[in-house]
Amino acid sequence: MIRIVIAEDQNLLLGALGALLDLEEDITVVGKAANGEEVLELVRETRPDICLMDIEMPVMTGLDAAEQLKAEDCKVIILTTFARPGYFERAKKANVRGYLLKDSPSETLANSIRQIMKGKRIYSPELIDIAFESENPLTPREMEIIQLLGEGKKTKAIAKELHLSDGTIRNYVSNTLDKLEVDNRIEAITKAREKGWLK
Repeated sequence: MIRIVIAEDQNLLLGALGALLDLEEDITVVGKAANGEEVLELVRETRPDICLMDIEMPVMTGLDAAEQLKAEDCKVIILTTFARPGYFERAKKANVRGYLLKDSPSETLANSIRQIMKGKRIYSPELIDIAFESENPLTPREMEIIQLLGEGKKTKAIAKELHLSDGTIRNYVSNTLDKLEVDNRIEAITKAREKGWLK
């Protein structure tokens, strides 16, 4: 029997997913959570084979939870509405075994779970196309700076935190705007968020 924990912040969808998977003869849902923090506790309590979760949840996102579950003996499947390349990149780094879109048919989900239990990785084909189309052009330092800008920090504060001069930070910001083909910091932060590159 394949034991599953589900994390989804929309109650209706959480109930529907649980009911659908419980109909499968070889699958049983052993726990449900509404956010990433709850799912971490559930996984440690119930020791499921598979953790099926959404990305955008309150308290802790599915990707943050997946990163923490890397050390656990539980295979993570992300089930999301968002086909964003940055999310997909983070999911791969977190050793997520499956990344499926919510509009997949329920049989696809059950079959994917069985394949993943056999050691395969299953990624929605749309995601693979998007991932190749849209690689992140920013360096780790540029990403760090845009992340801090996204948290509302000013140039001076960022310079102090990263032990760099104000001018150096401004140069990084200028390069980032050029690479992202945007006119200002707000547009840069928005674009990086939409792509799923910011945590």
